[in-house]
Amino acid sequence: LGFTMVFFPALAQKTMVKITGEESIAFGHFGTLGYVFSAWLGSIFGKESKSTEEIKFPKRLSFLRDTSVAISLTMFVFFVLVSVIASFKEGFDPAMTTGINWFLFSVIQSLTFAGGVYIVLAGVRLLIAEIVPAFKGISEKIVPDAKPALDCPIVFPFAENAVLIGFLVSFAGGLAGLGILIALGSTLALPLILPGVIPHFFCGATAGVFGNATGGRKGAIIGAFGHGLLITFLPAFLMPVLGTLGFANTTFSDADFTAVGIVMGNIANYVQGYGLLAVSLLIFVAPIALTLLQPKKDKVAQAN
Repeated sequence: LGFTMVFFPALAQKTMVKITGEESIAFGHFGTLGYVFSAWLGSIFGKESKSTEEIKFPKRLSFLRDTSVAISLTMFVFFVLVSVIASFKEGFDPAMTTGINWFLFSVIQSLTFAGGVYIVLAGVRLLIAEIVPAFKGISEKIVPDAKPALDCPIVFPFAENAVLIGFLVSFAGGLAGLGILIALGSTLALPLILPGVIPHFFCGATAGVFGNATGGRKGAIIGAFGHGLLITFLPAFLMPVLGTLGFANTTFSDADFTAVGIVMGNIANYVQGYGLLAVSLLIFVAPIALTLLQPKKDKVAQAN
């Protein structure tokens, strides 16, 4: 776990510099593998594509430039769709479940969700303005050149249009992945992973920002869609592994947990006792050894 908490932020740092325009902030979230995958797709398919932040809305739709308005309208559509679908179920009364009219419930919940996102973005701006400089002052005395690795909303203010695009497209990728799992179910017997709003909003939005940083609009769309597929298939492949370890019908949605879980879970299944201990020690010692060897390489380079 400690190794992944250092390795994955380092893996994302190159794209983080493109997103933020500086090197003082690192990225720390257990979905980094999906974001790096999105950035890679963006670099391949989004060459010469304009940024999502250059999208020009007609004057009558200029209010959609406000992220809170766009998110509230999007979530309202989601809530209305779910309420309408649920109303067709025999014996289901939305008023009995929510206590209020389903339409009013959709309005309140969409505004509540948008308000929560606004608070998150305000917190991000506070982190950047106040806490990061304070961390730098402490780190210079303890670990020089260290960078704080912050959670995924840290990138939201840098590409607000990509946030909404990434969420919607990642969710679409999750639905497409669900369809593929259903089609493959008879041959591979894989579990069905339903796309969740929370992972696809926070992780999908972040994937959109990463894809936009390397490939503009095309990168945001293709990268987020690929991310949606990734966080659908990886949990499906992780579930059997966790089942053999005694955690039946359990999985994770974050790409880092699922990818590392598949690797380490299979190692734990096939390597027992001292062999498993040796693998764990190797993973622990490897980054320390690389750190100790790095200054020597620098000295050789300077001598040449």
